[in-house]
Amino acid sequence: MNFIDELKWRGMLHDAMPGTEEILSKEKVTGYIGFDPTADSLGVGNLVQIMTLLHFQRAGHKPIALVGGATGMVGDPSGKSLERNLIDEETLNRNLNSQRKQLEKFLDFDCGENSAEIVNNYDWFKGIGFLEFIRDVGKHITVNYMLAKDSVKNRLENGMSFMEFSYQLIQGYDFFYLWEKRGVKLQMGGSDQWGNIVTGTELIRRKANGEAYALTTPLIKKADGTKFGKSESGNVWLDRHKTSPYSFYQFWLNASDEDIKTYIRIFSLKDQAAIEALEAEHLQAPHLRLMQKELAKEITIRVHSEEDYKKAVEITEVFFNGTAADLQKLSADDLGDVFSGLGKNAFTVSMEKLKVGLGILDLLAAETTVFASKGEARKMISANGTSLNKEKFSNPAQIVNASHLLSGKFILFQKGKKNFYLLKAE
Repeated sequence: MNFIDELKWRGMLHDAMPGTEEILSKEKVTGYIGFDPTADSLGVGNLVQIMTLLHFQRAGHKPIALVGGATGMVGDPSGKSLERNLIDEETLNRNLNSQRKQLEKFLDFDCGENSAEIVNNYDWFKGIGFLEFIRDVGKHITVNYMLAKDSVKNRLENGMSFMEFSYQLIQGYDFFYLWEKRGVKLQMGGSDQWGNIVTGTELIRRKANGEAYALTTPLIKKADGTKFGKSESGNVWLDRHKTSPYSFYQFWLNASDEDIKTYIRIFSLKDQAAIEALEAEHLQAPHLRLMQKELAKEITIRVHSEEDYKKAVEITEVFFNGTAADLQKLSADDLGDVFSGLGKNAFTVSMEKLKVGLGILDLLAAETTVFASKGEARKMISANGTSLNKEKFSNPAQIVNASHLLSGKFILFQKGKKNFYLLKAE
């Protein structure tokens, strides 16, 4: 397997320094990607880089994931308009340990010479003093060179601290250190990291007259212009406690046909022939959402488990296509998972008011905003276009009380065929 060719057909290659493809075809290369440790979980936005390392390893090279224990204390200005908050060392270490467990689900850490490794740049920065750093590193990179970087230019108008300005030097030294101590010849990352990465190759050239290489992947943008990696409920995480396996599965299942063409090539491990066959089959019957289902299955099993995938499918089937009797079988945890992923279609209501009883119009147009007005609610209910817990009803005077609660906590309301709302009593 040729790594560059693999990235090309998957649409994962944005740019590469001259000579990168040649050295990758001639020898086994050790390469790395850095990960931001400011959260206790990686998100689906990190999956592009994780998959890059995975393909790199499958092509016979040695991948290193660098978790930025030191750089996490500074903050990368790339693509950001504001300086981010710093985190303390205890939080940082907790985040690093959590992320390591997630990376181990993708990379092989026990396959001989090509075994993946995780390194923490705090291990080499903790012993370096400021004067030593500016003497041994800072003197090799000019201020003009640093000011020319887009990540710096885009921030100059509103001001930028010296701490953030120095970030590219710190990341550049990471590359130099790994090149010198570990034989790392390639750094990879998103296209917004190009400036930081080539600062490392420049430092290696100027400080040691050495050669190193850079490769970037494109930043993924959704077809509707919204940011990849977010759902209506916010960031989509790899940690089940932050994003439930059900919500994780739904994120991929709900991808648009336009987006899934991109996602299936980047996030699936299927080969080119299998993906092209799946694309052709999908075109014959787009309503069946074959590509969405295949990718949702593959990535949910990889990140969570086959059991979690099967449960997510079961909940999905009951919630959207099941009967009232099926709905009663879902546990409070199952319904809670659905609630956490519904975004603007999830509402909380007063348990005390439900114990007394609420008119359906008040519930749907005052206590919540399922309908914009009571008049609109009355019209649709009277037209038999609504259901409560999968049971059709047409009486706008309907009273809803605690007896309607599923598992003692939830009420499912549906208007039309496709609009589902989950109400949680608190």
